[in-house]
Amino acid sequence: MAMSTTSSRQFVKAAMQAPYLEREQEHNLAVLWRDRHDQAALHQLTQAHMRLVIAIAARFRHFGLPMSDLIQEGNVGLLEAAARFEPEREIRFSTYATWWIRAAIQDYVLRNWSIVRGGTSSTQKALFFNLRRLRAKLSRNGEAGNSRQVYQQIALAIGVSTDDVAVMDARLSGSDASLNAPVGDGESTASDRQDFLVDDAPLPDERVGEAIDGARWSTWLHQAMDVLSPREARILKARRLSEETVTLEELGVALGISKERVRQIEGRAMEKVKAALLRDHPQPMGVS
Repeated sequence: MAMSTTSSRQFVKAAMQAPYLEREQEHNLAVLWRDRHDQAALHQLTQAHMRLVIAIAARFRHFGLPMSDLIQEGNVGLLEAAARFEPEREIRFSTYATWWIRAAIQDYVLRNWSIVRGGTSSTQKALFFNLRRLRAKLSRNGEAGNSRQVYQQIALAIGVSTDDVAVMDARLSGSDASLNAPVGDGESTASDRQDFLVDDAPLPDERVGEAIDGARWSTWLHQAMDVLSPREARILKARRLSEETVTLEELGVALGISKERVRQIEGRAMEKVKAALLRDHPQPMGVS
């Protein structure tokens, strides 16, 4: 649940007034929390680092998300850092917590900046959060050039493809558009965007018709194959009706005849089936 404007201001004020911790005091609080799960120690440790959460959250304001939400996500990262911190490593808690706070906020931004999910790999995250900064840096240094050149330089700096940079730049430059958004001036004539989407799939009645025709032709074909000898039927099924077509040579080895003889039997079997189909069903299209 997002904080109200008043409670958000009160939170920031309280965070800025929280006293700093000396190294030894910070170490002792971290040990109490890790070894005894002392809630008072956890509260004092995290409260002293709330200003760090606020400072990191402020770096992500340009993504258009509420500052209060960014701070809340940063607090999640701060608590995660407290749960994983190892006091005996002799590093300051703020140094360790910075990574977890930033990671939590970045994940939140990626989930909520757009209704379309972007890439979540480390390189895609780096591209998402650094693209604008790198573009601005190139512009300040007079290295802007054309878009393709800019994309190539950014791709080289981050370690992604030029196409990935172009796609991400398009996403960051545009905004989400609902398929239910109206297109047109007047209310009576306005249509939704989705009304202009084209579906190339067959219509329902066409799909039903194709299914019925397919079943009918399958029945006719199996009836027509009754005119074949067992060897002719075997060859025709293996060569024309199997998902994995058997070669002439393979059939020849299996039947003890040459592959040329197999080809001749196949041709004769096809002619016999065509004749049977045309005799019993003269109106439908011929069999190729």
